[in-house]
Amino acid sequence: MVGYGIQSMLKDGHKHLSGLDEAVLKNIGAGRELSAITRTSLGPNGMNKMVINHLDKLFITNDAATIVNELEVQHPAAKLLVLAARAQQEEIGDGANLTISFAGELLEKAEELIRMGLHPSEIIIGYTKAINKTLEILDDLVEKGSENMDVRNREEVVLRMKSAVASKQFGQEDVLCPLVADACIQVCPKNPANFNVDNVRVAKLVGGGLHNSSVVRGMVLKNDAVGSIKKVEKVKVAVFAGGVDTSATETKGTVLIHSAEQLENYAKTEEAKVEELIKSVADSGAKVIVSGAAVGDMALHFCERYKLMVLKVSSKFELRRFCRTTGAIALLKLSRPNVDELGYADSVSVEEIGGARVTVVKNEEGGNSVATVVLRGSTDSILDDLERAVDDGVNTYKSMCRDSRIIPGAAATEIELAKRLKEFSLKETGIMQVGSVCYCKIW
Repeated sequence: MVGYGIQSMLKDGHKHLSGLDEAVLKNIGAGRELSAITRTSLGPNGMNKMVINHLDKLFITNDAATIVNELEVQHPAAKLLVLAARAQQEEIGDGANLTISFAGELLEKAEELIRMGLHPSEIIIGYTKAINKTLEILDDLVEKGSENMDVRNREEVVLRMKSAVASKQFGQEDVLCPLVADACIQVCPKNPANFNVDNVRVAKLVGGGLHNSSVVRGMVLKNDAVGSIKKVEKVKVAVFAGGVDTSATETKGTVLIHSAEQLENYAKTEEAKVEELIKSVADSGAKVIVSGAAVGDMALHFCERYKLMVLKVSSKFELRRFCRTTGAIALLKLSRPNVDELGYADSVSVEEIGGARVTVVKNEEGGNSVATVVLRGSTDSILDDLERAVDDGVNTYKSMCRDSRIIPGAAATEIELAKRLKEFSLKETGIMQVGSVCYCKIW
């Protein structure tokens, strides 16, 4: 049976909501529900949430961005708030919870106005006027002289970073902030505006406590060296993205062998070819070979013979960061690298930290663009939450590099905004006054 009206245009199983009670207020209700979930996690004393995602992975955190990403929100109106929080996280790196909580309050006040008889478009106009006025007021509240901050001043950086880190790890900010500040200052380019948050890495090692954490000027790989050579200093590095092994031909072929002598000669030919390739790498001056794929047994044998240290980095992202740390260029196949394709490292050593063997690549004298914060903690959940706190600190440093202006904290700015917005709203006439008053009540 063919339906009438909108039913004839949509497929079976659709839902069509219209009108004030059906559509608008239900959407507002969904946004308020999501806001209520995250609001209790706002601030340094916010409660942790226990979230289990579709892969049965457990998250224990008060980070709103992580919570809403793992909740898999389906309601379209609530999903808009999730997208807003995600955009805030990607752009600024913090403030996702405030985004959702503030949006929930705006929706709650909007619901009151709708029930009073105002049209949604009128409420939007009132809110927009209040937002524009807020931006004007914020420029007046900026601390004088804060725009001239030196982003390489460690004490000033730690001071500004504390509030962001404390919102995730209250009581641990005095330990975490100096670590993050050191890592950020080490990799800060000549033009601070070009600071890249990806240059500050985090290595999480279970065991010990936060006081055992440290900063490495270089990279920390969470795996052991492949061969028997575990430590080298002031070396050139060759990186091969395609692996260190005999290269397979693109076409299949058959080799007919009539005698044992022919078999032996065939094996010797292959062996000689591998030795020739490894020897050519050693002759180029490289002392460390980094493989992005498998390392063959025969190739490893000749690497040991020519005193070459072998590392395996399976992740292409980590391989890219390794190249950035050492200044090397990743080659697609095993061959003799040119001088300008080799990287440099002050030291490459295998160390044992908390029972785990890791490879530490330091590049302090040669200059580098990657620093690693080595975090220690008793469980994976604690380490994950510490990593989020470090991420907030690094993003705060990025914001300082772009715009170092600051405003008073401890809710002083919000109270002043509410006061000035109320004065502004009383000057408005008619319906717009109601929307502006509601906006300032939220502050």
